[in-house]
Amino acid sequence: MGMNETPSAERVHIGIFGRRNAGKSSVMNAVTGQNLAIVSDRKGTTTDPVKKAMELLPLGPVVFVDTPGLDDEGELGRQRVEKSYQALEQTDLAALVIDGEGAAEPDALLRVERPLLKELAARRIPYVIAVNKADALTEQKKRAWEALFADEKNLLFISAKSGENIQDLKECLAKLRPEETEKRRILGDLLQPGDVVVLVVPIDSAAPKGRLILPQQQVIRDCLEVGAHPFVTRETELCAALSALSKKPKVVVTDSQAFERVAKDTPEDMFLTSFSILFSRYKGDLAQQVKGAKKLLALRDGDVILISEGCTHHRQCEDIGTVKMPRWIREYTGKDIQFTFTSGTQFPQDLSQYALIVHCGGCTLNERQMKSRLQCAVERGVPMTNYGMAIAQMHGVLDRSLALFRAEGG
Repeated sequence: MGMNETPSAERVHIGIFGRRNAGKSSVMNAVTGQNLAIVSDRKGTTTDPVKKAMELLPLGPVVFVDTPGLDDEGELGRQRVEKSYQALEQTDLAALVIDGEGAAEPDALLRVERPLLKELAARRIPYVIAVNKADALTEQKKRAWEALFADEKNLLFISAKSGENIQDLKECLAKLRPEETEKRRILGDLLQPGDVVVLVVPIDSAAPKGRLILPQQQVIRDCLEVGAHPFVTRETELCAALSALSKKPKVVVTDSQAFERVAKDTPEDMFLTSFSILFSRYKGDLAQQVKGAKKLLALRDGDVILISEGCTHHRQCEDIGTVKMPRWIREYTGKDIQFTFTSGTQFPQDLSQYALIVHCGGCTLNERQMKSRLQCAVERGVPMTNYGMAIAQMHGVLDRSLALFRAEGG
């Protein structure tokens, strides 16, 4: 992804759902005006959710998620249907695509479409029902569909083949998007124009060559948008950087892995926090994850911790999630702790075996997906925190790293 592109996690995620051969991929291609997804007459061509980021006016930057058929069969089919339902965790808006030439019967819909609509309503995901192949439908058939969905506000007859009402579908999706009452900010709402922010960015073997990682880019951009002055340095040069600045920084933001050294080198009268903690506040639940970090003190021998990452980046030999975090937790607690690891879209529904979940900052997950994981933990009574908070707790600087938010009411 180029630095000028809107990150996937910041885009509106539009899920395309429906049976095999309802024309989901064709509808996605028609809406985007691009041949993105494989289209075939054979049932079940889409076997995993297919994502495509693009600009969709009047909505702006979006990600389309084309999902496997909801009526897939057999054990493999069941797993694919499960993947479609998992896609709801990151779906902001949904389009249910129905084959208009299929059976317009209540019993058929009860088995496949009605459960999905019920789940969309439960998750408060706005949706539109798009009856495809409208170019081949008789008026009688259309009326049959209208009768079945008489209680639905957003029902459209479209044709991916002829383009009929595709523009209406785009506009309907745009209207469904809930207006943000106020723009969420990562850090900018705690800053004044002219504030100096020092960002501590380790350049080590895990850092991508020639670029900054996504959270660092996003925090710099957020500072610039409010007229603050971001100043970037490595942890080894932090003392020299602070001495070189004529104006006292408002806050020092560090990569969590450098917390211990940066805490020692940052004067007590300066606010200190981490990228991971900023992202917890931005798209998660700060209070829930603070409580989770403090649960590290209550762990016992034999407890199992789930360490979960949102992305599937190439693992380094000293990877934070699989190597450093387990070592630090065992050293901090002095207990014989067991660990399970997941990454990407994998997040277990059954959390009963875990005493604690430690999640990454979630920069590649959208807000709905991150909050879905946090809610899942709440519902199952499992404490959850993130890397930055766990590391701050283990270095004894958690309360200090939250002082900025208390001082600014954020």
